[in-house]
Amino acid sequence: MPSAHQRTARAPVPLRVLLSPRLPAVLLVLMLAWFALWAVDPWFPADFVVEHVLTVLVVVFLVWARRHRLFSNLSHVLLFCFVALHVVGAHYTYEKVPYEQWFGTVAGWLGVEGFSIQSTLGFQRNHYDRLVHLAFGLLCAYPIRELFVRLVRVRGVWGYLLPLDVTLSLSALYELLEWAVAMILAADVGQSYLGTQGDEWDAHKDMALATAGACIAMLVTALVNWRLQRDFAQELAESMRVDTKTPMGEERIVALVDDRARDRD
Repeated sequence: MPSAHQRTARAPVPLRVLLSPRLPAVLLVLMLAWFALWAVDPWFPADFVVEHVLTVLVVVFLVWARRHRLFSNLSHVLLFCFVALHVVGAHYTYEKVPYEQWFGTVAGWLGVEGFSIQSTLGFQRNHYDRLVHLAFGLLCAYPIRELFVRLVRVRGVWGYLLPLDVTLSLSALYELLEWAVAMILAADVGQSYLGTQGDEWDAHKDMALATAGACIAMLVTALVNWRLQRDFAQELAESMRVDTKTPMGEERIVALVDDRARDRD
């Protein structure tokens, strides 16, 4: 049977990179450099600070999580990509990210003059915030799955369903947090932080995109496991078996009362 080192050496290059124990440290250095680059002269300094309160907490959590090997390297890469997108949005505020100019510049380099991604795709607003909400579900659902598998030890169907639930819950919580912060801050800072761009359904669309991204991530995860995991179908079936032996509801209450009575005796 080949050793772990031999299996790593035979793996494709992307997998060998993911298997490197130094990858999380490299990602941390890259993130600090990326943050320093976009921290220079942000368009709205007060909004920039507010946007990065959660960023700092996430990075601190990831450093702690790495010490406890809570996430795989793949999850660290996915979370790095998401935070990197957020850092760009915080520099400009999401509604003012100049991706139209960026695409126009690249198109000019390729010899395509006058290209407009807004006109091509029929956009009526800046959609960078939509991209990041989609990326939240697409890039964060798998790390959330790892939390459930490693901490709660869920299996089968619940390892795919619960990440969807948590993604939607976190997305809704973030929208409520945005609303609360916008109400507390000064009007100009609050509106730039909220970034609805006049769309009364902005929060609903953001949550829908996050959920759609999570659905794609879990579908891809399920397909990979179906292709490579020998007991995939068996695990799904076992996860749906009803446990009738563990007392719940009124039976649990009676059992607890009996236990308390025995303790008194």
